[in-house]
Amino acid sequence: MTGSTGSGHRAAGTSPGEAGRASFVVDDEGILVTWSPAAECLLGYPAHQILGRPVKDLMVVDATADRGTADVVLRHRDGRHVDCRVRVKAEHDAETALRWKVELVAGREEESAAVDRAIVKALFSRSPLGLFVLDPHLRLMRYNAAAEGMQGVRVTEGIGLRPTEAWPDFSAEMAERVMTEVLQTGQPVLSFEKRGRPPGDPDHEHVYSASAFRLEDDDGRVLGVVDVVVDVTDRHRARQRLALVAEAGSRIGTTLDVLHTAGELTEVVVPGLADSAAVDLLEPVLAGEEVPEGPCQADWDLRRAASRSIRTDTTPGVYGVGEVSSCPAAAPAAQVLADHRPRLVPVVDEDSVWVRGDVVRGRRMHEERVKSLMVVPLLVRDRALGIVALHRWTDRGAFQDDDLTLAQDLAARAAVALDNARRYVRERNVVLSLQRGLLPQNLPAAEAVQVAHHWVHSGAGGDWTDVIALPGARVALVAGSTPGRGVRTAATMGRLRTAVHTLAALDLAADEVMARLEDLVRRMDAETADPTTHSPVGATCLYLVYDPVTCQGTAAAAGPGGLAVVDADGTVSFPDITAGPPLGRPGPPFAKTTLRLPDGSRLVLFTPGLLQAFTGDAGHRELACLLSEAHRSPQDLCLRLTEALVPPDPPNDAAVLVARTQSLDRGRIATWVLPSDPAAVATARSLTIRQLSIWAMDDEMFSTELIVSELVTNAIRYAQPPVQLRLIRDRTLSVEVSDGSSAAPHLRHARTTDEGGRGLLLVSQFAQRWGTRYEDRGKTIWAEEPLTSAA
Repeated sequence: MTGSTGSGHRAAGTSPGEAGRASFVVDDEGILVTWSPAAECLLGYPAHQILGRPVKDLMVVDATADRGTADVVLRHRDGRHVDCRVRVKAEHDAETALRWKVELVAGREEESAAVDRAIVKALFSRSPLGLFVLDPHLRLMRYNAAAEGMQGVRVTEGIGLRPTEAWPDFSAEMAERVMTEVLQTGQPVLSFEKRGRPPGDPDHEHVYSASAFRLEDDDGRVLGVVDVVVDVTDRHRARQRLALVAEAGSRIGTTLDVLHTAGELTEVVVPGLADSAAVDLLEPVLAGEEVPEGPCQADWDLRRAASRSIRTDTTPGVYGVGEVSSCPAAAPAAQVLADHRPRLVPVVDEDSVWVRGDVVRGRRMHEERVKSLMVVPLLVRDRALGIVALHRWTDRGAFQDDDLTLAQDLAARAAVALDNARRYVRERNVVLSLQRGLLPQNLPAAEAVQVAHHWVHSGAGGDWTDVIALPGARVALVAGSTPGRGVRTAATMGRLRTAVHTLAALDLAADEVMARLEDLVRRMDAETADPTTHSPVGATCLYLVYDPVTCQGTAAAAGPGGLAVVDADGTVSFPDITAGPPLGRPGPPFAKTTLRLPDGSRLVLFTPGLLQAFTGDAGHRELACLLSEAHRSPQDLCLRLTEALVPPDPPNDAAVLVARTQSLDRGRIATWVLPSDPAAVATARSLTIRQLSIWAMDDEMFSTELIVSELVTNAIRYAQPPVQLRLIRDRTLSVEVSDGSSAAPHLRHARTTDEGGRGLLLVSQFAQRWGTRYEDRGKTIWAEEPLTSAA
């Protein structure tokens, strides 16, 4: 037994295949005669301490019940138990008859090794994840079945090749760069993207998420790199659809313009969903009219609203914007309009009836080799506003059901925006129609001024300008603005304009007109049910009366007055008019301002909307610069100002009125001061007859002599001196009798037995119109007669 101790170091002579396995040898009496280094590592006993001892000293006899899968439980040198699987084989020696070699495998190690083998086997046979193993030179050493299905290269064909050689169409160059970096740095790279068309689905591009890490042995030697690939195509497409929906929410419906909204829809779907798209709308939608519920009628016209294509070498659609885009009854578009159900044509057959029946679209589809088509209705409350047609012809494949679902979602969002735009068009058309009906179509002819005006309609409906002919060859120029938007604002503007005309017919002074207009606005505000939205309070108005006889103007303003004056030499000024508060707002009483307006001056009256694009004094500086340019006609100047100052698609209306003053020739005016004596009546008649003879107005002598006689008689009899008679020959013949009294004359119907009281009644019968104008001191009774053709 002791002689066997000398063989305790025979482990050094074990075969290389056994060097890593724990083993010992016992003789036929159970004495340990050989102890391998691996056994020393497993149980902790060095050879010189264990050799020569019975093997039973290592065994734990009472742990049999806890062995589990272990054959034997051995005692470690430190006292702990080690579960082992045992393999025993006989050895024959020349010196001894029989020995037994016992090989030990720790239970946990064997189980772990089995698990490792099972994992490796599963990864390369049953794993759905693609697994590629490449050597340090990036040559393919091994990959599993899932990877083979992804890349489309057989194992026998790909082994030994680099990625750029085995599968060049699967982002191979980028993959090699990433794996080279992993080999150099040892840092793994997670979730980089690769794309390709696998052999199982060659019609669609797939997206793969790949992760690479370096492969090393126990000694740290680099063995290669492992590439793990997951097919994330569905997730990628879902993310793209969500991104497209989010983009649609932010880009579709940014304006209330029907055509612009249709264009936004095509910009979202091309190229995100389709290679080309076209939006065709029913004609009532473009006109802002209501669309009936239910199926569309066969005779309704579709008009192209927008089209877009990935092609840049030709027009995006066969129809231009605004053109009628008809289609045969068998076409998917007609069917969609009929039943409001979307159509998906995965594969377009060029020989189908509807393709051959639609000559225009069919030719374009044949040229572009359209492979797939979707037609989706634009529905709002079971009303079809139109359709959107989407085409594909590139290699990304045919449309699928999830594409149709996405297209319906985008079409629904666009339909709501289009319906809002349609409603806005309808309301805007109503406002514009009402506003145009309330505004003057032609300005009255007046020799005192040469006028032109221009409006910029935004749909607000509150701005206006006006020219009102007054007696005595005078003219009133008006510019006003009413706050708010919509039909009610346009109606309020019409009421204010009518009120100004009525007050002007009474020949009131400018400040009196503003005061009476203020009273009207306050009454209208009290009658308004919702003063926060439709109240006229805050309206502005500038009223200016120009007298060509005196070349003076009197003006009054409610709110900031928009008035510029350009002298004959081109000097631009903004007169300091004493402006009262906007109509309906508290403030001091209105006052009038007298302006000197020489012959040839240009008056520019404008509403606040003309300078809406500017802040502070920048607008007035820009306006002054434009007015100082070369002289233009009033009409050209109006257009020049609105084009230069008003922004495109303005939020508010703008109105401008340009008037060039013209003084009245002194030869067309005759003025006399009469004594306060009844005998002066005969003198007045004689003077009148002589002046009418000079003017060659014989036909007007009888009526004019009668009017002068009655008015002068009343002034001498009932009023105070001085009495003045003035004749003005303009487009009419004006007779004016002024006196120093403020008492107003009254028209009355005399009885049969009365000897007088018929003077003003006769004046009203012979004159076209008559009235009273109050001056700072006294009054003027005036009457106008129409002129005969000869005059």
